[in-house]
Amino acid sequence: MKSVFVVLIACCLSAGVHAQNQGGAAATLDAAAMDAVKKDKEKSDKDIADAKSAAKASTWMDRAKTYQNIAGQYIRIDSSAATTAYEAFKKVIELDKDKKGGPGKLAKEAEEALKGQALYGAFMQQGVAKFQAKSYPDAIKAMTMAGDINPKDTLAPLYTAIAAQQVKDNATAKTQLEKYIAGGGKDASIYGSLAMLYRSDNEIDKALATLDKAIAMAPNNKDLGNEKINIMLTTNRMDEAITGMKQMVEKDPSNVQNLVNLSIVYHNVADKTNEEVRKLEGETKKGSNAGKQLADAKALLDTYNGEVTRLSGLIKKQPKNADLKRQLADVQKKSTDQKATIAQLETEAKAAAANASAASEGEKKLTDLKQKLAEEKKLEKDYLNKAMAVDANNYDANFNLGVFYFNEAVEMKRSVDKMDMAEYSKNGKELDGKVCGKFKQALPYFTKAKSIKDEADLNENLTNLQNILKQYEEKKVACIETKE
Repeated sequence: MKSVFVVLIACCLSAGVHAQNQGGAAATLDAAAMDAVKKDKEKSDKDIADAKSAAKASTWMDRAKTYQNIAGQYIRIDSSAATTAYEAFKKVIELDKDKKGGPGKLAKEAEEALKGQALYGAFMQQGVAKFQAKSYPDAIKAMTMAGDINPKDTLAPLYTAIAAQQVKDNATAKTQLEKYIAGGGKDASIYGSLAMLYRSDNEIDKALATLDKAIAMAPNNKDLGNEKINIMLTTNRMDEAITGMKQMVEKDPSNVQNLVNLSIVYHNVADKTNEEVRKLEGETKKGSNAGKQLADAKALLDTYNGEVTRLSGLIKKQPKNADLKRQLADVQKKSTDQKATIAQLETEAKAAAANASAASEGEKKLTDLKQKLAEEKKLEKDYLNKAMAVDANNYDANFNLGVFYFNEAVEMKRSVDKMDMAEYSKNGKELDGKVCGKFKQALPYFTKAKSIKDEADLNENLTNLQNILKQYEEKKVACIETKE
């Protein structure tokens, strides 16, 4: 998923355009009106500088209204006007007391103003202006104030989170997005962005809970589903992911995205199992080769010994032949080295024999793993086919089925490539035909996906596949297609 900034910046830019339009409109206002605002500001600044005037609550009330007006409509005159208005309202409350020490008329008016829409708008405009000037800390302060003035608002916390992301302040971004959600925000992508922030701070349970809320709001949003899968993968919660997603599929079997996502989960599970299979295959092969390597080494030593005997006999007949003596010395050294190799292999063979039971367990484990892998790959394909049954024009289902068959072909080709000449001469050509057929099975799915949506990854896979099939055609390999 994209970051909060990327997902939400369009919102902020639209607000920025609004502010700019206001600024542009202000430039065309009657010059007298603009001059009047500037004069009001100059008068307020002068009055506050006068000790006698500054002692009056009315002076501060005039100042608060003047700067609130500037912030709301003439932000270019003073980009911090909202803060000045806020402080002026607070000063009114401090100065205006009735005979009993309670708030006076102006103080009550100021208290209402501090909770009013006008001051909220003033701080929002100030925040946008600061954001556009890349003064992100000031933008955060201004829009946080707007959110405090109107706690039920969702726009202010949203913008504040964007600004916080610019200075990598995850704590503030999370707090503000939580306020957005608490205020009733309904954009599922925002929930996803909050989940990403939780994930980056390793708050996995919160991330998953937030994603679940988002997916409930937007069940067809594949980015949300993919993010949940990624988190499950990286935190080894695949069993939990499968259980949860199966429940979703059972609840709504016609939801294509849920079916595709479940197939993706099984794809990733199968990848991990395949890694285990390859690792265990390597270990098992190493143990089973010990006896064969020892037998081959002893046979080579016999060859060297025979050569030593032959050369020694020739030297007796030709005692002055330097070349024969050089050959004998070379073979004798190889014989000595081979004896050391045999000693090492005998040690390894004894260890392998001692671990025969362990090797047997390894073979059994390998068999079980291969069976598990086959089941996982079958489930991956089954859920993709179910998705296709619901919507044959679903891009992800077509693309992923193409990838499935392509990967199957790659695995089959790997087995063919491992064959020696003797093995290949027996049934290699037939297996080559089956590999070609498996590659060919991927073609209609990639082609269909391309007709739905033109994507770079798809084009790369499709081009690669077409080149492979062309190579088989040039080699005159007959493709053998199966229904599997």
